[in-house]
Amino acid sequence: MDRRRFMRVLAAGAAPAMGAAPEAGWRYYGGDQGATHYSPLSQITAANAGKLEVAWVHHSAAPNSRYRGSVECTPVVVDGVMYIIGSDLVVQALDAATGKLLWTHTPANVAGGGRRAAGASRGVTYWTDGKARRVFAPIQSRIWCLDAATGKVVEGFGEGGALDVEKDVDRDMTGLSLGSTTPGAICGDVLVITTRTEEGPRPAAPGHIRGYDVRTGKRRWIFHTIPHPGEFGYETWSKDSWKTAGGANCWGGMSVDEKRGMVFVATGSPTFDFYGGDRVGANLFGNCVLALNANTGKRIWHFQTVHHDVWDYDIPCQPALVTIRHKGRLVDVVAQVSKTGWVYLLDRVTGKPLYPIEERTVPQSTVPGEKTYPTQPFVTAPPAFSRQGISADDLTPAGREAVKDFAFGPMFTPPGFQELVVMPGFHGGGLWGGGSYDPATGMLYVSHNEIPWSTALFAAKKDAGYPYEMNGYHRNVDAEGYPVIRPPWGQISAIDLHAAKIVWQTAHGEFKKLTARGVPRTGTYIRGGNIATKGGVLFAGGTLDSVFRAYDSRTGKVLWEKYLGGGAFATPSTYMAGGRQFVVVPVSDDLNPEEPSEAGPYKTGDFVAFALPR
Repeated sequence: MDRRRFMRVLAAGAAPAMGAAPEAGWRYYGGDQGATHYSPLSQITAANAGKLEVAWVHHSAAPNSRYRGSVECTPVVVDGVMYIIGSDLVVQALDAATGKLLWTHTPANVAGGGRRAAGASRGVTYWTDGKARRVFAPIQSRIWCLDAATGKVVEGFGEGGALDVEKDVDRDMTGLSLGSTTPGAICGDVLVITTRTEEGPRPAAPGHIRGYDVRTGKRRWIFHTIPHPGEFGYETWSKDSWKTAGGANCWGGMSVDEKRGMVFVATGSPTFDFYGGDRVGANLFGNCVLALNANTGKRIWHFQTVHHDVWDYDIPCQPALVTIRHKGRLVDVVAQVSKTGWVYLLDRVTGKPLYPIEERTVPQSTVPGEKTYPTQPFVTAPPAFSRQGISADDLTPAGREAVKDFAFGPMFTPPGFQELVVMPGFHGGGLWGGGSYDPATGMLYVSHNEIPWSTALFAAKKDAGYPYEMNGYHRNVDAEGYPVIRPPWGQISAIDLHAAKIVWQTAHGEFKKLTARGVPRTGTYIRGGNIATKGGVLFAGGTLDSVFRAYDSRTGKVLWEKYLGGGAFATPSTYMAGGRQFVVVPVSDDLNPEEPSEAGPYKTGDFVAFALPR
């Protein structure tokens, strides 16, 4: 097969997964059911992206809103209508061409009265059967079912129009809590939901995966991520873990292979995140890529990326469903971006790794009561996109002074009573934005952190009910407030999945004070993802400098940037409306204490849409 014919076949084979709707919208949280964060639009190109201008701005915050925080919603666009969750967790519909407000819904369970709304929500799930059109909005402990045309609650769904995620858990929930911050997935007539749990050391709820009837809200099935007696994986925990352990939840998102009737789930770590003496074993199905039958919830396969996690190495984002060339043939795979800095390439049907993943001996804990797992899985290809493990030699001179009394070690060094520097940090590597995949080139683009974090354990009070606490999540900085490790501190990596190699890496984000000193662009901490387009343009925000950027997807060169005055801490979306291609991203608070943003044109809760001049 010659190259041209191969690329045509590849594009044709990938088309169903792309989910490119006729109106060229952004129908799903991940762009398509396969969560590739890719758009087939090409009106904006590498040649003209430098001309992008603000097309419209929508203020989601009410005039009297005092909300301060991170607005992390990726807008969903269907048939020219945009659905968002903005400041104060309001759900809104907009005209996608103009930004005009069509309706607003304020969920009944939203806590109010303070300067901060309780949590965030990263967007909605849209569903239609050709007659009814619904939007499912995860807000705190409820998932609301709204009429897509009016924003009114669908009263016949669940309890009063919502699912209470703290119910139907198959566990006594006294004193425990669950929430939902990320859109679920729909396959056929089943809505599969995400949940967010507490992280310990206090008791936490389990993150069991549940499927609901999309019309009635009745629970159809449950998959116990902390297995009950007699279930597969039960022996990988302590005897009573199914009654006491928490976590192993999906908070990063899911993807769907509709043709095969499969839903792919990314799970987080069990709780307590940094001590597991009460959950001895590998702890299936924590830290797993899970393939489930969407209709029944039955396990088809799983792959565990971290055994007995004590590093908070959740799988933080949706599994991406892609088609790549491997050993001379096209293979449907799951490409899972991780906090550990690896992309796990797994056969979509069987779950088997495309390249060897080796179990290697790792350091063991010296904390009394802890029994860490003797080995961990090490990916052999593609190479790690992020640095792994840390020593004093990796630090800047100022950084070495800041952490001179801390412990260091290779990746998977367990936490102890001395402050331990961990690399990748607790926020990755990759985070909830995951990656974007271009089916024409086989390139996966990952926005990722290159910043170490640290923590230490200490003995809990005698009547606490648990043996150890941790002293906090510490993002290690020097006396000036900059990361202690040598730059880059935030990057975008372009990974050729056909060849399993990194093609380019570029620093993402900038500290202007350092640039003024002649320091090359360092990149910053990143809280958001990127999207790829057929036009050869990669859009990415998430940096601490409050700048939204467009990159040439072939080279990583910056094509355009726009200062927002607040963080673009979400994955953007792009769509066509009224003959124009738009790119839209929300604005959050400035989270950069080192170099606070100057007053900008946009405020927290603003959704800013960009397009080429008319």
